[in-house]
Amino acid sequence: MALGIGFVFPGQGSQSVGMGKLLYDAYPSVTSVYDEASSVLGYDVAALCFAGPAERLNLTEFTQPALLVSSMAAFTLLEPVGIKPVAVAGHSLGEYSALVAAGGLGFRDAVGLVQKRGRYMSEAVAPGTGLVAALLGLTAEVVKDVCRRASPVGIVAAANFNSPGQVVIAGEKAAVERAIELAKAQGCKKSIPLPVSVPVHTPLMRQAADRLAQDLAEVRWSDLQAPLVNNAEAKAISRATEIQASLIRQLPSSVLWEDTVRTMGSMGVTTFVEVGPGNVLTGLIKRTLPDARLLNVNDPKSLDATLTAMA
Repeated sequence: MALGIGFVFPGQGSQSVGMGKLLYDAYPSVTSVYDEASSVLGYDVAALCFAGPAERLNLTEFTQPALLVSSMAAFTLLEPVGIKPVAVAGHSLGEYSALVAAGGLGFRDAVGLVQKRGRYMSEAVAPGTGLVAALLGLTAEVVKDVCRRASPVGIVAAANFNSPGQVVIAGEKAAVERAIELAKAQGCKKSIPLPVSVPVHTPLMRQAADRLAQDLAEVRWSDLQAPLVNNAEAKAISRATEIQASLIRQLPSSVLWEDTVRTMGSMGVTTFVEVGPGNVLTGLIKRTLPDARLLNVNDPKSLDATLTAMA
């Protein structure tokens, strides 16, 4: 079997109406993934993923289970091949997908947890009061300084250090808008509002993290079959005892995605497989490790190409 493979799983911002439908239609085996999730959630998750509406799919409480289910449906088509990854990682919500894939968390438990996680996040901030935006062309240090200078207006923080020259900021709307103005004055090439309904990975999420901690304590965790490089420290963890604490820290902390990718590279990952909707992570990894081999699994064509490349 091919060596040096890492699995990565997307987070919020990768969702789109219709995601997963081509795999669902082509492979009857994945229907059970959607059916099982629907029995946990109490609504038809396949219908939400395939038909929307986008306004509902983009609400955090619905986005998170939909992305987890779509990613795990794609993963079940890789499982029979028996690929043993060097490491796994997920971007924010994607950490839960990665944990299921690595054997640390049961699928039903993961579906229930991310539904609650999304709800707690939504309830931590009043609707319409938060904003999330990607800033292009600035260093991490400049973005941190911009957020610090905008903080008299309200809470704003660097939420995701995604790749060289791409940092996502989030927080209270007025403070984020002020940070964007300051960033443009510092040479920011572009600011892009993101379809994320709450300012995750900022101090505004501490209350949500405290609530989630109780739910994390009530499910069964197992040591991982492949190490997870976590968001909060970009550190490889494998023990069940480490996972809960890492997931609690994750919510109010920045996602260190660029560092996560570099850590995976230092562990020997040379081929990254993005498992689930979109190809956002593929683009970020390409900018971080230009020599890495990049594969996707989000439709039958990409699945075939990935299986052929790893044969």
